[in-house]
Amino acid sequence: MAAVLERSFIEICGFERETLQRFREVAVDLGVSSLPGGLKFPDTAGAFHYEDSGKLLSVTSNRFIHWSTSGDTVQLVEQSLDTNLLNNTVKLRFVHCTVLPGGVTVQETLNNVIILISTNQSVHRLVLPHPNRMYRSELVTELHMQSIFTDVGKLSLQDPSHSAIIPTSAGQTGSPSTSAAWLSYQGEAHYALASPTGGIMVVTLPPHDTLGGVSVVELKRSSMIQKLSGWMPTAIRGEQSPADLALSLAVRELEEDSFIFALCQDHRLRMWSLREQACLLEADVMEFMPACRGVKRLSGQGHRLRLAFSSTTGLCLAVYLAVPQKGQFTVLQLATSDNNRYSLEHISTLFTTQETLVDFHLTSTDIWALWVDDSNTTVVKYINFEHNTAGQWNQVFVQPPPEEEVHVGMDQDPRETYLDVLFSPVRFTALAIVKALQIFHRGGEKISDLSWELLKREVTVAVETELQSSVTEFEFSQEEYRQLQMEFWSKFYGCCLQYQESLSTPLGLTVSSLTGLVCLLKKGLVSFLLPCFAVDHLYLSCDEYLLSEEETPITEDLDLGRDVLQLVQCLRLVSDAVSGEMAYEMEKALEHLQSPERAAELALESMLSNDSDNVIENIQNKLQDVRNPVGAMMVLLRELDLETDPEVPEGALVPGRSLNLRISLSQLLGSSSAVSVVCQAVSHMTMTRALFCRDLLILQKLYLRFGDNVFLGGGAQLLQLQQDLIPRSAHLLASYHLLKHISQSLTSSVPMDTIDANLQHLTALDLSDSPAAASRSVLSPQTVLELFYQTSARRIIVSQFFSQQHSSSLLVWSHMISTVVTLLAQLLWPSNPGFQFPECLMANCQYTQLQEYVRLVGPWCQVNIGSCRFMLGQCYLANGEGQKALQCFQEAATEVEKEEFLMRLTGSEEEEAAAIPRLQYYNKVLRLLEDVGLPELVIQLASLALTEAVSDVSSQAALWTRIFKHHLDLGHNSEAYEALTQNPDSSMQLDCLRQLVVVLCERSQLQDLVQFPYVNLHDEVVSIIESRARGLDLLAHNYYELLYAFHINRHNYRKAGTVMFELAMRLGREVRTRVGLQKQVNCFLAALNCLRLIRPEYAWIVQPATGATYERPGASPKRNSDGEFSSEPVKRQVEILELKDLEKEYFLSRSRLTLAQHHPPSAAIAGSVSAEEMVSLLVQSGLFDSALSLCQTFSLSLNLVFEGLAFKCIRLQFGGEESQNEAWSWLADNQLSSVVNTKESSATDEAWRLLALYLDRFPAANGEHHRCVIHKLLSHGIPLPDWLVKSYKAMDAASLLRLYLNFDLLEAAAELVLEYIDALLGRGHQYFGIERPLSATGSSAWLPYTSIDQLLQALAESQTSSSIYIKVRDKLGEYHRLVDQTTRRRLLAL
Repeated sequence: MAAVLERSFIEICGFERETLQRFREVAVDLGVSSLPGGLKFPDTAGAFHYEDSGKLLSVTSNRFIHWSTSGDTVQLVEQSLDTNLLNNTVKLRFVHCTVLPGGVTVQETLNNVIILISTNQSVHRLVLPHPNRMYRSELVTELHMQSIFTDVGKLSLQDPSHSAIIPTSAGQTGSPSTSAAWLSYQGEAHYALASPTGGIMVVTLPPHDTLGGVSVVELKRSSMIQKLSGWMPTAIRGEQSPADLALSLAVRELEEDSFIFALCQDHRLRMWSLREQACLLEADVMEFMPACRGVKRLSGQGHRLRLAFSSTTGLCLAVYLAVPQKGQFTVLQLATSDNNRYSLEHISTLFTTQETLVDFHLTSTDIWALWVDDSNTTVVKYINFEHNTAGQWNQVFVQPPPEEEVHVGMDQDPRETYLDVLFSPVRFTALAIVKALQIFHRGGEKISDLSWELLKREVTVAVETELQSSVTEFEFSQEEYRQLQMEFWSKFYGCCLQYQESLSTPLGLTVSSLTGLVCLLKKGLVSFLLPCFAVDHLYLSCDEYLLSEEETPITEDLDLGRDVLQLVQCLRLVSDAVSGEMAYEMEKALEHLQSPERAAELALESMLSNDSDNVIENIQNKLQDVRNPVGAMMVLLRELDLETDPEVPEGALVPGRSLNLRISLSQLLGSSSAVSVVCQAVSHMTMTRALFCRDLLILQKLYLRFGDNVFLGGGAQLLQLQQDLIPRSAHLLASYHLLKHISQSLTSSVPMDTIDANLQHLTALDLSDSPAAASRSVLSPQTVLELFYQTSARRIIVSQFFSQQHSSSLLVWSHMISTVVTLLAQLLWPSNPGFQFPECLMANCQYTQLQEYVRLVGPWCQVNIGSCRFMLGQCYLANGEGQKALQCFQEAATEVEKEEFLMRLTGSEEEEAAAIPRLQYYNKVLRLLEDVGLPELVIQLASLALTEAVSDVSSQAALWTRIFKHHLDLGHNSEAYEALTQNPDSSMQLDCLRQLVVVLCERSQLQDLVQFPYVNLHDEVVSIIESRARGLDLLAHNYYELLYAFHINRHNYRKAGTVMFELAMRLGREVRTRVGLQKQVNCFLAALNCLRLIRPEYAWIVQPATGATYERPGASPKRNSDGEFSSEPVKRQVEILELKDLEKEYFLSRSRLTLAQHHPPSAAIAGSVSAEEMVSLLVQSGLFDSALSLCQTFSLSLNLVFEGLAFKCIRLQFGGEESQNEAWSWLADNQLSSVVNTKESSATDEAWRLLALYLDRFPAANGEHHRCVIHKLLSHGIPLPDWLVKSYKAMDAASLLRLYLNFDLLEAAAELVLEYIDALLGRGHQYFGIERPLSATGSSAWLPYTSIDQLLQALAESQTSSSIYIKVRDKLGEYHRLVDQTTRRRLLAL
């Protein structure tokens, strides 16, 4: 509901929390000397408001300049409520001069702001740039702007264009007593100075941009008025009567003339024309004061004069006449006749009983006045001088000074309690605390520019040090120490009170005629007057006002209004009766979440038991005068309740408006001053209303106790009071206590890592667009309310405020500030549906304050319950209490479809709208928990979410996938497998299965991986492992071994063997190292073992043929040489491998390994060579045993082996020492029957012996091995060893003969023929393998005649072998004769 305003105002101090005020000092020295017996003037203050300060689109909106004077110093401050101004303060010191009362005037022109200053010896003019000219662009978007005082230090203030010395005449004593200054239309600067002997001097400076000298005019009462370029001698000038001494001056330009109004000591008001240099009007103001007899004899030292001009009323004058025991304001209007004669028309006379007037201000309708009473208390009032009720002044509730004593409960620590009060945002300025601290430091050191926290620490150290230094005893009780603490903290608190009182001394009052902004200008601060809400006005008004008022704006019913006023008088009595102890107990009860009703009952019991002044009786008497107490209470409760309608638009900053307007709105009331004022206004309102609700609740309890004695309505009203009004009052009390806590709680500094983590959390929740601390305040520290207002609330408030208002309308201060305060309080109100404040705390990492907020609203607030639980969960999460956070998130889930914040949380645009909003909520929280890194909580919450997703298969699949993932991350392999099997989505299930395989392999947890049952997933697992095995590096991953173990575990030996065979084949192709060959051997062994475990008829495997491709799942399609996709499907050629085939492959791989072990470089080429090639490699390396075994396994000819060995023997035969030593290594690798290692036995001998051994061990049916060896030897020209010839003669003498002939060894061949013929004839036949020689009874014998013929032919042709030829021929003839003889005998025997 819209708050109802009263006519009264309330003072709000925008306390600065900077320890030092940064004034730049500028000294102006014109070379004058101090006047003897210099007159001291009181400190004064004033202000200037820009002409466009009420226009929203202006750069000077809500912007003003205020100043204060003290002795020779003028302090100037430019202040804005919209933006923070930089370099906005300056202190001007005029050496040996004193600033006159009224001596500062500020006026603006189109291009400049001009400041005119009058001192007792000089006049000065400062020409500064106008803000409109400082910012060329129409769009001013900065949060900070430069002040017009930025470059004031660059001005040469001693120059004649800026300053002038007031000339004095001989014999003149004293100095001007008051002054006024103004700019003429021509740009001249005029200074009207009240001469000490009467009359007025006008000093004029030419326009600042033109040359010229200073001119002086003296205005006198006599008809003889001279315009002087200097001062005239006294004889010519004539003497003035002291009665003409001007006490107050005011100037107004009208019709190109300047009219100077002077209120003189003789109680006369005179109006001078500067153009005519004549007094145009003189009036005795005593004529307007009734019963003025005797007053005329008194000098009017306290008289004051003010002017106000408006287009409707013209020029009005207000004259304050100060007489003992009373004062009077007279408002006069300047009237003119046709013949240019002027007169004063009386409008109003207003009386006041106050004595010491500090300042007053006249507007077109009102008089605002500032007094200080006898107790040095500030009093501010205002009145409409035309329309007022019996001269009744309207109240202004000034800021009360801090309490003189601090109540410290028995359960409280004195130090903490005093620090809380001292550093509360609404009690003391930082400057007052600093000055008190310097006293405690005994002036030894100057306090540097400390932060708020450091200042707090310094205060603590100073007081504790003072306490320690006063202690003389080493031991004392806790109670004695507490008393010492109370004493010293009270002493420091008293110092702060004194300095705060000094800084709060009022110096002036300013009222903007454009916006209605009213400010009190004090010695150390500026305070703002805000319109008072009607309900606050009733509670704050003094008794005489309550008694005099007969109606209140909160109700139109006069009778009900009188009841409300009567009821409020009772509340005032209750408030007076509540002691400090009772107030503290109620405050503590609210803080500890105890029942407000119970606390009120206890307070009432205390009041009744301590009622020594008959307060209860007085209350009872007054209550009997209230005719309708329930109606009056309902009116008050309605006015106190800030609950809004559910449909309150938030919106952006007025969409559809111009860019200029949106930017101006984005800055409106955005400066640190405005932030402080608005938030302290809310704080003051909540404190007042919390007391109001407290007293109302006590009064309602008292009503129940009185019963029918005061209730005219009887039981029905009592029942309504008990069941409706009291609970509502208790609820309001708790609400306002919460708002008071918010307005006084300070923010916490946040480390950068916390900000980063919080941003990550908000991003996970899709809340990163939430208001964040983008524009931090210069207030240090901030309250959480200031943080909220600055970062998010102001945008919402301004949007609502200007959604209906036209942009060209003026910014009326009272309407604007009251609306802003009300809307801000409504945004904080816990019973309203908006949840922006907790959101702001979360976005700005204020977790402690957010937890406290949730704690305070928890027991009684039924709005946003789920959202509060969610926020509390966020706090727990940030503090590392994950389990508590999860509990809160679960509790919040029940409210997802009911609360705006949770609906916004679940309604992300990125996600598809799920059928169940709660599932969306769970998904958001799950994502948050995942980002924080709490997998256990993710599993718990996902398991809970599954109960909501009974009918949503896709959500179930996603949740099971999450559960699987986090179980797997935690190493819960069995649980991860269980979650995988529960997943209803086959695609996601397959993804999870793939991830399970990969992760467990990487962790080497193969036992778990193999032993899982994989029901209905067996083929998928095999496919996944096969795909991984075929696609990854063999040495880096062990997927083949995993697949082998997987099949072995399921007794599928053939597939296990196939896996090992495939691995072995790939190792041979891809891993050509000794390690790879070793693994290949092991793989073939494993494959053999697998097949041997199967029945023989099933002991086979299928091997893809060379060149076949593996069709892996997900493999990219293959292209041909032209880059086109192959249209023909891949044809798989397969062959069946049996056990014997695997044994061959195994033996070949062993041979490769053996070769690599003895000759490592050969490993690179041995991996995939064939058996034939392998034999050659083995022979080259001297591994003849292995080569022979390989030949036998693959049924290969042994010739290659024997030839190789024969060649090595040849090399040894002719090699040196080095070859001999090398031979021993490969000889040792072959299994000789016995190793002979004597001095007579050489490596060559051993090699020949090995050759003989192999020829003996591996005989050939036709002596093929001997033949190839002999051929090798003969081809190298090596004589044949006897043993070899002997051995081969017994096998195949004819072949030996042919070899001799082939290599042209005729003598050896002839010798062999001769021996062979002798053997046939019976001489040595055993050496040729002939069992029986030639005889009639023996078997047939034969000779290789072809070879013999070839021999004979060769011998016959030889010139040197004729004897051999003859021998062979004769031996052959002998043989033929014997053959003939034997043949005949055999024929005869037949």
